[in-house]
Amino acid sequence: MEKRALRYEGKAKKVYETADPNLLVVEYKDDATAFNAQKRGTIAGKGAVNNAVTSRLYPLLAEQGVPNHFVRQLSEREQLVQAVNIVPLEVVVRNVAAGSFAKRLGIEEGQLLSRPITELYYKSDALGDPLVNADTALSLGWASEAEIAEILRLAQRVNQVLQAFFATRRVQLVDFKLEFGVNAREQLLLADEISPDTCRFWDMDSGERLDKDRFRRDLGQVEEAYQEMLQRVLS
Repeated sequence: MEKRALRYEGKAKKVYETADPNLLVVEYKDDATAFNAQKRGTIAGKGAVNNAVTSRLYPLLAEQGVPNHFVRQLSEREQLVQAVNIVPLEVVVRNVAAGSFAKRLGIEEGQLLSRPITELYYKSDALGDPLVNADTALSLGWASEAEIAEILRLAQRVNQVLQAFFATRRVQLVDFKLEFGVNAREQLLLADEISPDTCRFWDMDSGERLDKDRFRRDLGQVEEAYQEMLQRVLS
C-alpha cells in the first residue's frame, strides 16, 4: 500500500493518506512523551514494538467481538488502518489503583479494585485531558447516547479479553487507555493502539513495571521492558 501525503503527525505516530480515502497508513515513531509532552525523549525500538503489539492484539480483539480500525501490518513500523473520525474522548479502564488515579484519590498504588473502573477524559493536550463524564460528552455533542453506551460496553469487553490474554503470560493488566472513532460507514470502531505506551503492565511475580512508566519515572531499562512485553505478547 503506497503512502501518499502526510495527514497528521502526533507524539507517537505519523498518519499518511493512501489512494483509497478510507484507508490510512500509520507509522509508529520512537519518540516518547509524558505528562502532556512536558517530558520528551526517545525509546529505541519503541515504534517497532508498539506496531507489533498492536498488530497482534487488534485481530485478537476483532475475533472476540471488538470491531476496530486495524486492517493489516505492512512493515516493522507501519500498519494499514481504516480512516475514522476520532471521538474526542480518552477511555481509561482501571483494574488496579495506579498513576493519576491513586494520586487523585490518595490511594496506595497497587490496591486491587473490587471491580473495573471506566473513566472518560476530554482529549485535549492543551487542557491536560481533563476528567469528564458521559453527560458532558452528550451535552457538548462529542458523541451520541448510543455511541457512549457502546464505547463503555466495548471498553469492558476489551478489558475482559486482554486480562485473560495477559494472565497466561504472567502480566497484570493494571490499566489502559482506549480511543474510538467512526468510519465512513458510520461504524464505531476501536482505534489508535494498545501497547506499553497506553497500558500499565506489571509482572505478576515480581511486580516489575513493563511499560512507559519506566520512562515517566526514570526507572531505567526502558527499552528492555518494551522488548520483554513484545516477547510475551508474541509468545
